[in-house]
Amino acid sequence: MRTIQWFPGHMTKAMRMMSENAALCDGAVMVLDARCPASSFNPKLKKVFSGKPVLYVLNKSDLAENAEEAAKLIRAKSGAAVALNATQSGCRRALLSACAGVVREKRERALAKGYERTFRFMVLGVPNTGKSTVINLLSGAKRTVTGNKAGVTRGKQWIRLEGFELLDTPGTMPPAFENQTYARRLAYVGSINDDILDFGELALALLADLAERYPQRLKERYGTEDFSSPLAMLEGICARRGLVLRGGEYDYDRACRALIDDLRKGRLGKLDLDGEEDLKSADF
Repeated sequence: MRTIQWFPGHMTKAMRMMSENAALCDGAVMVLDARCPASSFNPKLKKVFSGKPVLYVLNKSDLAENAEEAAKLIRAKSGAAVALNATQSGCRRALLSACAGVVREKRERALAKGYERTFRFMVLGVPNTGKSTVINLLSGAKRTVTGNKAGVTRGKQWIRLEGFELLDTPGTMPPAFENQTYARRLAYVGSINDDILDFGELALALLADLAERYPQRLKERYGTEDFSSPLAMLEGICARRGLVLRGGEYDYDRACRALIDDLRKGRLGKLDLDGEEDLKSADF
């Protein structure tokens, strides 16, 4: 599979803006995709907040198989992580509590000196992890624009809440992907601009990964029986779904896009793209 790299110009500006505004913030809320927390962790963003607390939010936990276990591993390494589905209003209390916990000592010191203050968090993450949805959950109302594709948020915006202020920022990738496995997983979940991807290559790689970790899901969803190669599995999807062009040739393009869409929409069930070793090796 060809190398995946995606770092458009607006991300350079975003990184500069984050660095300039970090001094105004008491900490950061870094939003990760619960299906691939290590893959969606951008170490460049953590460096912006060196020395300040970071709360990791494993969003889209309803699509992940072991989101709570992943959050526990991250808490053991960094001290603050919560797994949730930001589209569910019932998760708001847990998220507010986690934010309060991150600055509890600072708040207590301020109160001991006889004053109250508003704490500021910068909300960070790679594209399409749900940063704006997390902010909307915290605010209890739709304050930001959301979308199920990479690159919806382009500029910064301060959101005022009771007791907190949040700075929403554009989704930002590392300038270069040293780990192409992580880049591929981000492409699977829609964190990389689809326009630069070869969906044929991506779908074949996904089938190989799913056959290794979740063969039963392929059997249940597509009736897959031939696991001899990714191409054989893709042809099985075409045959099962009737994706055939005039002349009897398989419509590979539609099958590839259907497979990727099924993954992104959770139709393949809850699954984890990262393994335990990925989480243990990540520098959260």
